[in-house]
Amino acid sequence: MTPSSHLSATPLTRRLASFLTFSRLIIISSILRITLIAYSEWHDAHSVVKYTDVDYRVFSDATRFLLDYSATNVDENVNVAKGILGQQLGVGDPYRRATYRYTPLLAVLLAPNEWIHPAFGKFLFAACDIGAGLLIYRMLIRFVLPYAQDTRSTPSKGKGSVKPATDTRLPVATLAGHATLLTATHLLNPLVFSISTRGSSESVLSLFVLASLYCALDARWDAAAVMLGLATHWKIYPFIYGFACLGVIGGSTGHAAWVGRMVNLRTVRFACVSLATFVALGGMMYLVWGYPFLYNAYLYHLHRLDHRHNFSPYFYLIYLTYPMPSSSTAGLSIWQQILRSPLASFVPQMTLSLGAGFLFGRHKHDLPFAWFVQTFAFVIFNKFTYAIGWHY
Repeated sequence: MTPSSHLSATPLTRRLASFLTFSRLIIISSILRITLIAYSEWHDAHSVVKYTDVDYRVFSDATRFLLDYSATNVDENVNVAKGILGQQLGVGDPYRRATYRYTPLLAVLLAPNEWIHPAFGKFLFAACDIGAGLLIYRMLIRFVLPYAQDTRSTPSKGKGSVKPATDTRLPVATLAGHATLLTATHLLNPLVFSISTRGSSESVLSLFVLASLYCALDARWDAAAVMLGLATHWKIYPFIYGFACLGVIGGSTGHAAWVGRMVNLRTVRFACVSLATFVALGGMMYLVWGYPFLYNAYLYHLHRLDHRHNFSPYFYLIYLTYPMPSSSTAGLSIWQQILRSPLASFVPQMTLSLGAGFLFGRHKHDLPFAWFVQTFAFVIFNKFTYAIGWHY
């Protein structure tokens, strides 16, 4: 099978492509999400079992605390941001809401929940879903499918002779049809649109990650680095994708020059721009919200344990050792204590995720596959892999 034999237009795909144009796909996807959000409001008002995800209520409560600044005295229980600039700016502390483990930017984005309507955040997350679909379509049209066609059309070597390649490129309209059908697997995916309309914020992070990938495929490395830094601020795990980008930026120079490939002016610039974005955003959040931001957004996830509804390979080990009081580890050797530590699970996870980035990050057109393999390895070996949705 040739690298792009899947591009061959069958009668079924031609009929689907003729009906489902990209503009129609966007309209259908938008109507579907708007309808589900409207239904969620009715359902929640008439049913004990809610359609809305409990996380959305956590986000909304955090936004309410952030906007409800009440520092009128020195009482420890007043609602004021704990950072140096918190009281000067007159903002509250979103981390007064228990289980809010996210960046304060999420609570800031949902401020219209208080000003306009409580369902505003759902529309925002659904819009991010649509934006992700637009980026997927653009990447397919500009980079992925044209590369597949070019690969198929390159000359092939026979025994002692070189045969000219047959131009098998598809018409632009057919190419757009294929891109639309592939984009529909995201926009019309029940898991995707149900998660965003229930109020999960994962679509925001997906948009940031896809924007970073789009800029990388377009060789706009500074923009890709900024978007990657923003995504890593939102949730820490997207930093793994930077290692595949470093391999591409450094160029494919072979294993003998591995150090020179990974450490040069271009790779250092990419790393510095991405790190500076992450540090700048984190620094601003810390100045306003202080240590509660640092702990809840990042440090908490290093030692977090969850022995319920967990489908990760570490589930049984976590279940047997949960909770783990300090007295239970007193008689254990140092190696036994290390293996019991929540940090031990990061070793195979990071080794495989980062190693996949180094291994497959050779050329720009390899980045979608490299990022997929990295994501797959990260999720499979994550401490918290859930039945529906992945929590990092």
